[in-house]
Amino acid sequence: MDGALEDKRTATRFRILVEIADRQPAVSQGEIAEALGVTSQAVSEYIRALVADGLVEKEGRSRYRVTKEGVDWLFREANAIRRYADHVTEDVLESVQEDAAIATADVEAGRTVTLTIEDGLLHATPGSDGPATGVARTDAEAGTDVSVTGFEGVIEMDPGRVTVVQVPSIRAGGSRAVDLDDVSTACDGADLVVASGVEAVVALRRAGVEPAATVATGEIATEAAARGQSVTVVATSDAVGRVTDALRDGDVAYDAIEA
Repeated sequence: MDGALEDKRTATRFRILVEIADRQPAVSQGEIAEALGVTSQAVSEYIRALVADGLVEKEGRSRYRVTKEGVDWLFREANAIRRYADHVTEDVLESVQEDAAIATADVEAGRTVTLTIEDGLLHATPGSDGPATGVARTDAEAGTDVSVTGFEGVIEMDPGRVTVVQVPSIRAGGSRAVDLDDVSTACDGADLVVASGVEAVVALRRAGVEPAATVATGEIATEAAARGQSVTVVATSDAVGRVTDALRDGDVAYDAIEA
């Protein structure tokens, strides 16, 4: 570890230089002091040192600019910080990250397991056959939860598809105005069926389908699709906007139909 991460003085120089670059040419030392949580006198001393080192040039009273040398120094320090952050996130945190999985067979602590997503849940199978692996931290019997760490690779998984079925509000006839065959067809083969609105719940029940959830359905569909599940959301016309907003926010593709 070096540069801006090595000592407090270098880190403060880095932050002050960034503030000058962001505010130039009119630079308020008081605002920089407030942003950094130091005194204005300390900022003034640092700026004088930066000018002396050729990293900043003074153009007049309270007017400063970062020199080419200053920009180059910032780039070097920023790159060093980025490399260190990458090391922390990719090498350190990934190795200590811990998650729970369902053991598909008996697992012994310390053994390598292959990781897959099934029914939206993480599963661990003894062996290293898959593109994504981890290490079991606990013993576990088949069908029970096991602690897994040391993740490597990427789990192969196609994102799930969402179908949004809009049904009329009670003002427009509600469930009585719904083509129940369309509702039933939209639910065929779905891993998860949820409903938003009373009319949607009743329409599903009349079609012989019990929804798995009736609240936060857009968020539920988004999470399920991210785990590879296909989802059907039946929503009243009054609620469908909230559902599709949640799907768009989650960057989830969906088909919209009316029943």
